[in-house]
Amino acid sequence: MIHRSGSRPQLDVSGAAIQGNLEERNPTILLPNQSDDISHLAVDIGGSLIKLVYFSRHEEHPSDEKRKSIVKLRPRFSNGLRTRFPVLGGRLHFVKFETGKLNECLDFISSKQLHRGGIDSPSWRSGTRHDDNIIIKATGGGAYKFADVFKERLGISLEKEDEMGCLVSGANFLLKAIRHEAFTHMEGQKEFVQIDQNDLFPYLLVNIGSGVSMIKVDGEGKFQRVSGTNVGGGTYWGLGRLLTQCKSFDELLELSQRGDNSNIDMLVGDIYGVWITLRCISITFNYSKIGLSASTIASSFGKTISGNKELSDYRPEDISLSLLRMISYNIGQISYLNALRYGLKKIFFGGFFIRGHAYTMDTISFAIQFWSKGQAQAMFLRHEGFLGVLGAFMSYQMHGFDDLMVHQLVERFPMGAPYVGGKIHGPPLQDLNEKISWMEKFVQKGTEILAPVPMSPSGTTGVGGFERPSSRGEALRSDASAALNVGVLHLDPTLEVFPLLADPKTYEPNTIDLSEPGELEYWFTVLSDHLPDLVDKAVASEGRTEDAKRRGDAFARAFSAHLARLMEEPAAYGKLGLANLLELREECLREFQFKDAYISIKKRENEASLAVLHDLLMELDRMNELYHKGTIIEIYRMSRKKMHRPWRVDDFDLFKKRMITSGDQKIQPYKRALLFVDNSGADVVLGMLPLARELLRRGTEVVLVGNSFPALNDVTANELPEIVAEAAKNCDVLRRAAEAGGLLLDAMANTKDGSKRNPASVPLMVVENGCGSPCIDLRQVSLELAEVAKDADLVILEGMGRTLHTNFNAQFKCDALKLAMVKNQRLAEKLVQGNIYDCVCRFESAGPALDV
Repeated sequence: MIHRSGSRPQLDVSGAAIQGNLEERNPTILLPNQSDDISHLAVDIGGSLIKLVYFSRHEEHPSDEKRKSIVKLRPRFSNGLRTRFPVLGGRLHFVKFETGKLNECLDFISSKQLHRGGIDSPSWRSGTRHDDNIIIKATGGGAYKFADVFKERLGISLEKEDEMGCLVSGANFLLKAIRHEAFTHMEGQKEFVQIDQNDLFPYLLVNIGSGVSMIKVDGEGKFQRVSGTNVGGGTYWGLGRLLTQCKSFDELLELSQRGDNSNIDMLVGDIYGVWITLRCISITFNYSKIGLSASTIASSFGKTISGNKELSDYRPEDISLSLLRMISYNIGQISYLNALRYGLKKIFFGGFFIRGHAYTMDTISFAIQFWSKGQAQAMFLRHEGFLGVLGAFMSYQMHGFDDLMVHQLVERFPMGAPYVGGKIHGPPLQDLNEKISWMEKFVQKGTEILAPVPMSPSGTTGVGGFERPSSRGEALRSDASAALNVGVLHLDPTLEVFPLLADPKTYEPNTIDLSEPGELEYWFTVLSDHLPDLVDKAVASEGRTEDAKRRGDAFARAFSAHLARLMEEPAAYGKLGLANLLELREECLREFQFKDAYISIKKRENEASLAVLHDLLMELDRMNELYHKGTIIEIYRMSRKKMHRPWRVDDFDLFKKRMITSGDQKIQPYKRALLFVDNSGADVVLGMLPLARELLRRGTEVVLVGNSFPALNDVTANELPEIVAEAAKNCDVLRRAAEAGGLLLDAMANTKDGSKRNPASVPLMVVENGCGSPCIDLRQVSLELAEVAKDADLVILEGMGRTLHTNFNAQFKCDALKLAMVKNQRLAEKLVQGNIYDCVCRFESAGPALDV
C-alpha cells in the first residue's frame, strides 16, 4: 500500500464561502480557517531528466461590466437549476528539465513559488512567508543526491517516496483518469485504447529503466514485483556507447533510425538461403512451415562472427538498431511469459528506455504479438515519463484526485517551453509577453516553429529484417517528431457525462474519421485558409490596437505550428478528431487572450434579427391559424412558398406526427426539451426562439443550452438572457415563460401589448453546456446541464458543429431532433450524399416507430 504522508498541511474547509459572484463558472473559494498553504508540487529526479508535476488554481478572468449586468438579471436559484456547487478546479502541469541543468529547474520552482503553494496561495498574496519545514514529495535517485541543493537554494526538504509504489500509483491514476492515455503501436500505426475503469485490474506494468522491473498490479495499493531482467535501457546505452562512441542516449536512438540490422543480425532467411544454395535446389523455401518469416532474427549480431571484419567495418547506425531490437525483443518475450504465467491480459510498458521512440515500441509490440500468436498486445502510455512523479504527487494527503473521473479532466496544449514530449528547448515561459517574445525571436532567426517548440527536421531510415513503415508517407520521422506531446490537465469537478446518452461507453462524438485518406489534409487546409480572416476579426474585436495585432500575429503562428505538428504526427496530442481540431483553435485564441473574436459581429446580427422577430412571429401565428381554419390545399400552397421539401434528410413529418394532435388522438406533450443553440443572430433569434415558443405553447418546459465560452459566432449562455429579454418584449408567450424560468425581473415584465403575467406558465430556462467550442462532446458537459437533462424527454441539436461535425450518429435515451444546414460541400457529400446548403432534419424516436 502506498504511503500517505501526513506532512502535507490538511485542508480545512470549515466556513468555506465563494468569493465574489456566485454565477461565475469556477468561482474562487475562501477558506477562512485554512492557516497553512497546501503544497502543489512533486519531483522525480532521474539520472538524465528531472520531472515536475505541479498544480495551479484556475486563472481569474475579470468579467466585463456587460457580463456583470447580465448575471444580475439571472437568479442565483431558479427551480433548482442554477445551483452552484463550490469546487476547487485547477490545472495539473507536467514539466521536464535536464538533470544537468538543475539550476534552471530550481529557478522555475522559485519564480512560480511552487514550493509555497504557488503565487496564488494565501500566504503569497498576503505577504506572509513561512520558510520553515517546507516539505516536497520526491522520488528517483536524485532525490537523495540533490537533497542538500534543494534545501540550500529553496529551503525545501525532499521527502522520498518508494519508486515502485509511485510508478504504480501514477499508472493507476492515468489509466483511470485520462480517456486516451493507453495506445498500441504496430508498424508505425498508433491506435488509442479505451480502458474500462471497472476492468482495469489486474495488469502487468513493465518499467524499463536501466534494468527492467515487471510489476503485477491487482488494485489500488496492491502490487508486487514478479520478475525482471538486468538487460534493459542501461544495457543498450552501455553497449551502444562502447560500440558506436555515441555521447548520449538520444544520439544512440537517432542512429537506429538510419540503421539496417540485416547487416549485423543473422536472419532466418540467411540460414535457409545458404542451406538451399549448397544443394543447388532452385525452389522457394516455405518459411511458414517452421512458424517463422525470412526476416525474423535468428541470431542477434550473428553475421559478425563470420568473415574478417573489424568493428570499424560496421556502420554505427546498423549496430545501434541491432542492439535496440535484441534488447527490445527479449524484454517483450519475458513480459509476455510473465503475463501468461499470471493470467494477465493487459501489459503496459513505461520507463525512460521507451520515451516515445517509434522503433522501440514497434519492436516490443512485435515481440508480444509473435510470442502470443496475436492473442496479446503491448500497450504504451502517453505520460509514461511521468509515472513516478505523478505517484509522488498522489502520495500527498488530501490531494483530492482519488475520486476524479475521466470526464472531469480535459487535456490542453498551450504553446511554451520546455517541450515535455521529447527534447528540451529553452527556458520555461512565465507569461504571455515572454511567450510572444520567445516566438518572435525564432521568427527573426528564420527558424520554423513547430508546436509546442522548434524541433529537428524529419529523418529517414533504411529497413531490414523487421520493417516499420511510416504512418505518414515513405519518410520515417525522427525520434523527436514521433514522440507524443504531454499537455496540461485541466481539472474541473463540475463536468459530468450527459445522462441522456444511450451508451456513454460506445459514444463517439466525432462524425468525420480523420484517419481516412485525404481527410486530415482537407480539414487542415480549410482551417489554414480561414486563419487570416479569423485573425482579422480577433484583432478588430479589441480595437486593432498594437497589442492586439501583436497577439494576433502570435496566435496565427502558434495555431499554424499546431497544425504542422499534427500533420507530421496526427496522434501527437492523443486521439484526433475534427472536434478536437476546432477546440484546439478556440483554446489557442484564448491562450493569446482573445476572449470573443466575433463579439461585435454577434451584437450587430442579434440587433438586426430582433428588429424583425415581431413580424416573423405574427406571420407564424397567421400560418398557425391557417392550419386550424384553412383547407389542406391552402396549407400546402403556403408551405411551398416558404420552404422547398423534401430536404436532403427529411424526418419532419415524423416529428410533426409526434407533436400535433390528429382527430381524436391525443398527443402527450413533451415534459422538457433541451435546445442546443448554435449561432447568434438569425439562427437563434429567428430560428430557435420561435421553435422554443411553439414548444412552450404546447406545455413543454424549454431549456436553451448555450456555450460556456465564446467560439466563433456561437451564442453563449451568458448572452442568451439578454436576447430572450429583448424578444420577450414582443411576445407574451416568451415573456411569461422567461418570467417563470427566472430570466426576467419584475421591472422587465412590461410588454408592448400590456398583457399581464401568468405565473402558471411553463418555464423557459438557460443553462451553459460546459464547453467553448463549435462542437460538443457530450461526455463532458456542465453539472447544471446534466441536472436539467434528467427530466428531459426531447433533445434538439442545431447547427453544423453540434449536429454534423459531432453527434450526427449519437444515440439518446429520449427522442432527438437534429437540425442543420450543410455549409461545406465535402461534408454534404460524405454525410448525406448531397450538396452544399442542403438541409438536415433527422428525428430519432426513443419509443415505438411512428408511421407517417
